[in-house]
Amino acid sequence: MANSPVKMIVMDGIVMGPVHCAANNCTADLLNARGEAFCATHVTQFGNQCHVVGCRNTKVQGTQACSQHQQEWSQHRQARSKSTLAGVHRMLNWPNENLAWNQSIDRAVQPHDEEQPDIQRKNYFSPAQFYCVETICAPCGVVIAWTKFAKSESSTKILKFLKDTYPQKNPRPDYICIDKACVVLRTSLTNGSWMDWRDTSHFTVDSYHYTNHHVEDFMCRKYCNPAPLDGSAPNLVIEAETDKGVKYLKRAFNNQVSQ
Repeated sequence: MANSPVKMIVMDGIVMGPVHCAANNCTADLLNARGEAFCATHVTQFGNQCHVVGCRNTKVQGTQACSQHQQEWSQHRQARSKSTLAGVHRMLNWPNENLAWNQSIDRAVQPHDEEQPDIQRKNYFSPAQFYCVETICAPCGVVIAWTKFAKSESSTKILKFLKDTYPQKNPRPDYICIDKACVVLRTSLTNGSWMDWRDTSHFTVDSYHYTNHHVEDFMCRKYCNPAPLDGSAPNLVIEAETDKGVKYLKRAFNNQVSQ
């Protein structure tokens, strides 16, 4: 249709650590934010029970552990003391600073966008954390929708978030820009959800992350290119002109809005 408006949304997962109930497979809100680790349901379920996993002894008053597990409780408290948190703050400000009196600690880092391994908790002394806050933004920067993802930013969760936000086809965007668009596209083809999106939307990788995607990835290069110069997506690349009258091509949308 001539002069029909073209709409794009930009998605991204922001790792910021909001918390939820510590119980296994529960993402409910905490009963309170004053040191509670459980939602209302699990506060009732655990009652005065020791918060070490598998222990059914009664807690020592003023602590979250029984007499048998007071050492674990003390270690937990120490790890969250003001002096320890001050040291963490210093490490974040000077990440490459190596001091002779600091121990070298090897930490397993989960690369963003990869599935988090299923690690069994040893205790419920503190609440669990959501993996990220997933946002849908307009290119102008306005947040259209957001949700919280537990454990990972998987393609399946992204597709469900899109479906929940756009249950009807009419208001759906023409372009859905996300750093892992090619992975989301593959998942939608595998689980069949692409049949619900193919008539309305295209998945594209944002320009920042696109440079790091494999050149040999045909699907990514062919269908998720944020600025193809072969004329296949004229709504993504437009002609502009400098003050001196020199014409050049530029991206039609700001796809870095959520970075």
